[in-house]
Amino acid sequence: MEEPRRAAAALRIAFVIACVLIGEWVFPFLFGHRPWAFSLSILGILAFGYFSHRALHEKARDLGFRVDNFLHTARLLALPMLFGVIALALTGAGLGHPGFPWPNTGWHRSATFPWLVWWGLLQQYALQAIVNRQAQLIWGRGTRSILAVALVFAILHLPNVPLVIATFAGGVVWAFVYQRVPNLFALALSHAIMTAALVWALPASTLHGLRVGYFY
Repeated sequence: MEEPRRAAAALRIAFVIACVLIGEWVFPFLFGHRPWAFSLSILGILAFGYFSHRALHEKARDLGFRVDNFLHTARLLALPMLFGVIALALTGAGLGHPGFPWPNTGWHRSATFPWLVWWGLLQQYALQAIVNRQAQLIWGRGTRSILAVALVFAILHLPNVPLVIATFAGGVVWAFVYQRVPNLFALALSHAIMTAALVWALPASTLHGLRVGYFY
C-alpha cells in the first residue's frame, strides 16, 4: 500500500512541474506574450489541487490557509529573511549596484507590492500545499523532502542562474518553515518581501528582468 501512495504523490508533483514548464516554455512559443496563456497553467494547477485535496481529505486549514499561526510562522521566517536581505545588499554592493526602490524595467513597471503578495501566494500554494505535502508522503518530513521542494522550485526558474540560486535558498527556508508551522499567508508575504529585496539589491542585468523559460 505504501508504494502506490508514493507513486501517486510523485505523479502529483510531476503534474505541477509539467504545468509550470508548459506555461514557461510551450505556451510562450505557441502564443507569444499573452498573459492568458500562462494563466491556463495556473488554472490547471488550481483545478488539480482542488480535486487532489478533496481526494486526500485535506482541509484549507491543513494546507495553511489560516491566520491563527501567522505570527508563529512570521517569527520563524524573520531571521532567515534578515540574513537574506543583508546577503543581497552586500552582493549588490559588490557588483557596484547602489540599490534603487524599484527599477523601471520590464514587468517591474506594473508589479505593485500587493501584486507580489498575490503572486507569492499562488507560488507558495503550488510549492507547499501540493509539492511539499506530496514530498512528505514520499520521503517524510525533514531534510530530503525539504531539499526536494527547494530543487523543484529552483529548476522551474531555469535558465536564469541567479534566480535558480536565489529560489533554491528561499525554497529551503520556506519548505522548512511550512513543515514546522504551515501558513501560506505568511509565506506569501515573505515571498513578496524577498522578491522586492532581490529586485532592489541586484542590478537588472544580473536578474535578466526575472525572466525564465522561453522568454529568457
